[in-house]
Amino acid sequence: MFRSFCAGLLIVISLAVTGCSAGVSGLQSYVNTSKGYEFLYPNGWIPVNLGTSARKTVDVVFRDLVERTENLSVIINDAPEGKTLEDLGSPTDVGYRLLKVINNDPDANREADFIRAEARENKEKTYYLLEYEADIPEQGIRHNIASVAVSRGKIFTFSLSTPERRWDSVKDAFEVAAKSFTVR
Repeated sequence: MFRSFCAGLLIVISLAVTGCSAGVSGLQSYVNTSKGYEFLYPNGWIPVNLGTSARKTVDVVFRDLVERTENLSVIINDAPEGKTLEDLGSPTDVGYRLLKVINNDPDANREADFIRAEARENKEKTYYLLEYEADIPEQGIRHNIASVAVSRGKIFTFSLSTPERRWDSVKDAFEVAAKSFTVR
């Protein structure tokens, strides 16, 4: 009887552990110790050489090896002096402000729609998770999810983007990756 109980308990624990790890399978870690951030990204993605023409605010870009338009980036900008993320507004305020910037950028040539915003806490830091759809000429509709944080006088934006046709198949991994983004 005791052996049956232990065997059953072992099976339940094994299933629970497998279920917990299923959300992060297929992801690998990226750590930038000099800039103070880290995140998970999908296997099969490769870093993109930004070259000298890249904007100074874009720190790193990865893209899918197969679905070449699927990508992520980390953008670092100066934060207003002494301001926290909460000082910049609620998740929805910041999301709509970013939407306004996206839609008013004459070089971007796209129209974006704001889907959702939420706040989360991790290691005593606040992060805003923002989700958008963008209609980009010659690319069609794209789905974007971003994690935003303020640390050490900088605004860090971690953003993942995919064609809308792929969103349902990658949304769980993208959500885990976006929530994995941390700054020190």
